[in-house]
Amino acid sequence: MSPRSRTRRLSAGLAVVALAFAGAGTAAAHAAPLSPSATATAAAEPGILMNYVVNTKPVPIHIDRTEQAIEAAGGKVVQSYGDLGVIIAQSTSPTFRTDVKLGKNGKSVQTVGATRTTAVTEGPVGAAAKPATTKGLQANESVPALDPREGEQWDMVQIKADKAHEQSDGSNRVLVGINDSGVDDTHPDLAPNFDAANSVSCNNNGVPDTTPGVWRPTTSDHGTHVAGTVGAARNGVGIVGVAPGVRIASVKVVNDDGYIFPEYAICGWVWAAEHKMDVTNHSYFIDPWEFWCNDDGDQGAVQEAVRRAVSFATSKGVLSVAAAGNANYDLANKTTDTASPNDGTPISRTINNECLDIPTELPGVLTVASTTRAGIRSGFSNLGLNKIDVAAPGSSILSTIPGGKYGLKSGTSMASPHVAGVAALIKSNRPWLKPAEIEKALRVDADDTACPAVVDARCTGTTANNAFFGEGLVDALDGVKRW
Repeated sequence: MSPRSRTRRLSAGLAVVALAFAGAGTAAAHAAPLSPSATATAAAEPGILMNYVVNTKPVPIHIDRTEQAIEAAGGKVVQSYGDLGVIIAQSTSPTFRTDVKLGKNGKSVQTVGATRTTAVTEGPVGAAAKPATTKGLQANESVPALDPREGEQWDMVQIKADKAHEQSDGSNRVLVGINDSGVDDTHPDLAPNFDAANSVSCNNNGVPDTTPGVWRPTTSDHGTHVAGTVGAARNGVGIVGVAPGVRIASVKVVNDDGYIFPEYAICGWVWAAEHKMDVTNHSYFIDPWEFWCNDDGDQGAVQEAVRRAVSFATSKGVLSVAAAGNANYDLANKTTDTASPNDGTPISRTINNECLDIPTELPGVLTVASTTRAGIRSGFSNLGLNKIDVAAPGSSILSTIPGGKYGLKSGTSMASPHVAGVAALIKSNRPWLKPAEIEKALRVDADDTACPAVVDARCTGTTANNAFFGEGLVDALDGVKRW
């Protein structure tokens, strides 16, 4: 993936080998909020098919009235989440945002916002999905592995996962959702732990699709790499994941162009909540804005809708772990964004700390920075005092890729699944813990990591909690021992 995209979109994390993949974004911090009128013009052309989030109270009567308001405004209900008070709608009307509030039932509508700045590429909801094409290997992928490669996994030694495995590999009662670009469930290191019954694709307008195999990757190996770090099986083949005894499910939220639009991500969280997942990994940032600013009509509505989805998942027992991003950006001191929106023509805008990189900056999401083999901050990793929660290895990580192969990737996308794996080990050994309690354990058990000896003014804070490493390097052994 290109460095500009936490992947071009995939996130907060990936960077391929040398640079960050941080997902759709990469580079910059989200810029200063656009005015509502500025975003509105992007979707004002008659006949352009657009998707919207429409927020209301999570009460049946308001859900019903809002759905009626959507239809009266010339829109179509794509997906309705009554527990969230969030409805995904689709319309070609250039005045949909205004009309949905002005009709007879418009008083039930709280906020409404477009989820993108250009036309919906999937086509109208209900249309047949475009056939996916499988692309060739990327330059950073390796040849197939013929022998066990656990000895190459320096990352597992750094977080003491190798020692933790002497006590626990995790339990198959625990389910980890890989909310990503799809997982190759035929990979010999992933097949033993793969849960097809709880896998799904959300990348067609945010509508859940459980067609067998639809959760597999088509144009990206990112999700398969992430899955291997979390839960590659201990089976005498290839590598071993942080939690090789847990189950993994694919929640595909990335389309074939590498975008993670809000409706995809919301679908993924609700699916995880309804299918009793314990941990979900999010190595991406939501497109098309690297930072979503709540003083913009569209961005504010989306920020609120995604926040509700995360909160709902948390209330159902799901711990969300996310990559911090690969733009070498200080999330605690936002100033400008020059890379958004990434689905059209980026603009340069001034932003402030009210503009959020989502999901990683949302309440209830554990944010992970990246370290190198030497134990220092990876040069691409985002940072920020009280923004980074913990750190984990993310540079040149060996893991699974489609076709039974193995490859090296770098990015906070690679760091985040290490933490998701440790969270799964903790949940395995103490299944009654709630998400906030698992998060607390991860923070408490993390090994304090000081700022570098060579002074870097951006590394503010203390050894116990600083802008580069948060509360320290995640520790799998302590996570198992304490419970």
